[in-house]
Amino acid sequence: MATRVSYPVEIKAKAIEMRIAGIPVKEVMEQLNIRNKTQVETWMRWYHSGELNRLEQPVGKQYSYGKGPEFTSELEQIKAENRFLKQQLDVLKKYKEMERSCHQKS
Repeated sequence: MATRVSYPVEIKAKAIEMRIAGIPVKEVMEQLNIRNKTQVETWMRWYHSGELNRLEQPVGKQYSYGKGPEFTSELEQIKAENRFLKQQLDVLKKYKEMERSCHQKS
């Protein structure tokens, strides 16, 4: 029986950034040492549907619809929200950067 692999949130976020930048799934898998392409596709599906809170769920653990993880403290919840907002800002910055470089080429 195969063992399940748990990827850190940082790896998942990096994979999403790389895919948004147009890097092929195969290359993302090689660079980040991800075993299965469907894993990257799942993370991208979550990203596009706005379910970034699912990136933090443990392997085999699915949260109830519309709910994120249960945090043991308010500080943990704020840290998770902060991470999420930073990821959104990073993606927006990359998009703006790509948009600028496309307009400069025209």
